[in-house]
Amino acid sequence: MGRAPGLSVRLRLTLSYVGFLMLTGTVLLVVGYLSLSRGVHPGVLFLVRTHADLVRAFAPTVAILLAFLLVVGLLGGWLLAGRMLAPLTRITDATRVAANGSLSHRIELEGRHDEFRELADGFDAMLARLEAHVAEQQRFAANASHELRTPLAITQTLLDVARNDPNRSNGALVDRLHAVNTRAIDLTEALLLLSRAEQRSFTREHVDLSLVAEEAVETLAPLAEARGLTIETSGDMTPTDGSPALLLQMATNLVHNAIVHNLPEHGTVWVTSSPHPDRANLTVENTGETLTEQSVATLAEPFLRGSERIRTDHAGVGLGLAIIKSIALAHDGSLTLTPRAGGGLRVEVQLPVGSRERAADPVPTSDQTG
Repeated sequence: MGRAPGLSVRLRLTLSYVGFLMLTGTVLLVVGYLSLSRGVHPGVLFLVRTHADLVRAFAPTVAILLAFLLVVGLLGGWLLAGRMLAPLTRITDATRVAANGSLSHRIELEGRHDEFRELADGFDAMLARLEAHVAEQQRFAANASHELRTPLAITQTLLDVARNDPNRSNGALVDRLHAVNTRAIDLTEALLLLSRAEQRSFTREHVDLSLVAEEAVETLAPLAEARGLTIETSGDMTPTDGSPALLLQMATNLVHNAIVHNLPEHGTVWVTSSPHPDRANLTVENTGETLTEQSVATLAEPFLRGSERIRTDHAGVGLGLAIIKSIALAHDGSLTLTPRAGGGLRVEVQLPVGSRERAADPVPTSDQTG
């Protein structure tokens, strides 16, 4: 939106300083004149016998003094305003640099803590978050493009082979194309779910995490049985507020991840819901290979998959924990990943406690599937 040009802040501060200085000087001169005029009597003051003589004697001095105040005020005000606004100039320059697309620049304002320092530090923090967010989005876009390109390339290769070999049976080709297409659909749905969670485009309702976890376990019980795993659930009624569909997807991803990344046989998954005065916790632990703190720190990154996930038929699309993290953050919660001492992973989701008061005391429940 176009705006009419105006005076700079520095010039306005200078004029304000000069105006205040001139006003103060004028008041002092008026007070001085009034004080002298009260003592004007014939023969009292040398060469000053009347008010007219006082005015003629006082006027040149007043003019010289006001001119001096005007010059000092303009020069001093201009210098002082420039010095005071120097931090704002640095902030403005950094804003222009950021507007041109460079988010790596920082103000790093020196000096004691004041309003300008607080503004500069806040701006630096905002730039740091924006830079990290943009880098994450660029990395995500690159990974998503790569993941989406893979099934499309496989499909193209299969179609080229079928076209060049018309005598080949189409049964195997159809099966392969079906599997590749299913993977592409799963990846697209996962990306849409991730985008929906990050945009927080959902209506919050009262949800019991213990019931959500129980439904997720019942859904994935056949997969656990096929792999020879045992799922143990425990916990109390754990109220929170959020999207029932997203929280169910979060719990399902948690349990599915614990099943897929487990021991080849005789593994265990523990699902626990626990209410606290200020939060609602959902914890999923699983046995498995020994993990390090460094490897665990990257598991929630999109499209990062271990060797086990690549080899299995239920590998997913590399967005399981990333979706869990996004859903938790969208509900003002947090995700904590911790390697278990005996091998495997401990995943804890903390969400704000539900706004609705519980009608009855929590009743512990437990179930075992295997």
